[in-house]
Amino acid sequence: MKWQPNRDSHLSIQEQIVDWIKSRIERGDWTVGTKIPTQRQLAMDFNVNRSTVQLALDELRADGLLESKMGSGVYVANNSWNVLLDKAQPNWQQHIESSIHLPNYHTIQLINEYEQMDHIIRLGTGELSPDLLPTKQLEASLKAISLDSKAIGYSSPKGSEKLRGILCSYLKKRGIQTVPENILIVSGALQALQLIAIGLLEEESIVFQEQPSYLNSIHPFQSAGMRLISLSREGHLTDNLRKFKRKKQSIFYCVPTLHNPTGYNWSKEEKQRLYDACKELQIPIVEDDVYHELLFDSSSPAIKSFDTSGQVLYIGSVSKTLSPGLRIGWVVAPSPVIQRLADIKMQTDYGSSAFSQEIVSYWISSGLYEKHLVKLREQLKRRATFVEEILERQFQQLASWKRSEGGFYIWLRFHEPIVNKNLFLNLLKQNVLINPGYIYESNDLHHIRLSYAYASLGELKEGLNTLLELISSNSQK
Repeated sequence: MKWQPNRDSHLSIQEQIVDWIKSRIERGDWTVGTKIPTQRQLAMDFNVNRSTVQLALDELRADGLLESKMGSGVYVANNSWNVLLDKAQPNWQQHIESSIHLPNYHTIQLINEYEQMDHIIRLGTGELSPDLLPTKQLEASLKAISLDSKAIGYSSPKGSEKLRGILCSYLKKRGIQTVPENILIVSGALQALQLIAIGLLEEESIVFQEQPSYLNSIHPFQSAGMRLISLSREGHLTDNLRKFKRKKQSIFYCVPTLHNPTGYNWSKEEKQRLYDACKELQIPIVEDDVYHELLFDSSSPAIKSFDTSGQVLYIGSVSKTLSPGLRIGWVVAPSPVIQRLADIKMQTDYGSSAFSQEIVSYWISSGLYEKHLVKLREQLKRRATFVEEILERQFQQLASWKRSEGGFYIWLRFHEPIVNKNLFLNLLKQNVLINPGYIYESNDLHHIRLSYAYASLGELKEGLNTLLELISSNSQK
């Protein structure tokens, strides 16, 4: 044995001996079950005190690399390779658990995983069926779009100037008067929320929301260290806001048109009441308006339409109407807010897809978009009627619901608190995927967000029959 510890090293003699023995095991010189030399022999070979060798071997035994056998000696342990592998790799689990962004609920992780499987009947998906997407028209429109080299380069911080100009005209139909400088193109509404969370709010800010809320199923604000407080639309809204408002910053997030997950539509009076209360208390409003184009009948004005003080940050998108794959949405807000959010967006992705922005510009400006919306609303209405007829025939004794006014969802409420994790998992075993109410409000065991927008009519019927059979069999136990 020619190796000797380096007495001039910054490592202690004991540390060098430990490293040398580890290297013998890693190289395979000492395989599992190998009996190592005695303490006396190692001390003589290394020209060190026996007590130093003993301390090194004790450390290796504690780490699980060596094991002693009574009356026999010291051996390379059976688990030595796994121990060395764990030691060699970063502790990724520790990194994950200490990271800033919160993990999603296990139920939502399963939803995200199983939504990708073709054999699953998706009864809760917040997405249009491929049959409802204008795939052929989108493909044809690519031939009609002329591109120049500048248009398909990196986007400007606020997004395509052409698209922002087109949106100014389009938003007038929603009662919103704005200019291109006050619009930011984002990669979907969710990115808008993430930018607002990290760009406009301090840690421990309060985010007011409706109850139940889509925000509870994602974590853009929670991961940024903010506190969510759910409030009812009813009652003394100003008093409730004042009760919880502290010295910390606060905002109010709402989906007043075709609310997610309930499908509820705020009246103009309710919108005005919220705006007045928030204006009095200087609480900005984030109006998520991504579903309004899917109303079966006319809509009340957007909150942003009567905003005279820059109080409202307005979010729109084509993800729910044209294609989620385009990843194009927008924020309408005061200039300083747009500048701030644009700066952060450029730090994260250098702008939304230039090709997608060109496609959306063409569809809105040519009128194709509004023609598509007319047809889409008709198809969704037929689907909603189909599901409601099934509910009326089979679920009247078990649940209640309101007729859908548009969008994707029916907020189905069971009379008994049966919508728990077991129901979710048991349905999943039968290839039926639901969005249970508890992902939108943790103690809600009564509701399912039932979507008629994705599954085919046959799948909707089969999925609801499976749901009914499972509930009926559970109630008989």
